[in-house]
Amino acid sequence: MHKITYLTVKQSQTKKLGKNLAKKVLRDCSIKKAEVLGLVGDLGGGKTTFLQGFARKLGIKQRITSPTFIIYKRFKIPRSRASSLRGKQDLRFKYFYHIDCYRIQKIREILALGFKEIITNPRNIVAIEWADRIKKIMPKDTCWIKFEFVDKNSRQIDIKYKG
Repeated sequence: MHKITYLTVKQSQTKKLGKNLAKKVLRDCSIKKAEVLGLVGDLGGGKTTFLQGFARKLGIKQRITSPTFIIYKRFKIPRSRASSLRGKQDLRFKYFYHIDCYRIQKIREILALGFKEIITNPRNIVAIEWADRIKKIMPKDTCWIKFEFVDKNSRQIDIKYKG
């Protein structure tokens, strides 16, 4: 696992970091599995802000808000952004899932929503806020993103990924 630490002092920097990770995901995608991001950190730590930048880089135009009460939202990734940056036309992501486990009490609740199918479909990019609540069922190669407060505006963001 590789770990990179970033410090952001404005929301725009957190969004830009999300965009940069999306670019990497599109460039380095695998045809065998979904790309899964596990986001952890306190309320207001920057998780949703990060995903706003991430989704924008995927070409998603809809407003990204945390799906706390509906658990997840699915967005279609525009075909122009879904192709791998390496030029392999068969490597296309079709959907971006934004899942929020803040209200999940028991793992079976998320499983009942088709979680296993979502995280195993190679056409999906899946971002899970509060992923530490379901850590037992997260894929072993999850890209973990941890958000910590440094002060009122600053965040330390640690990204751990394989590769």
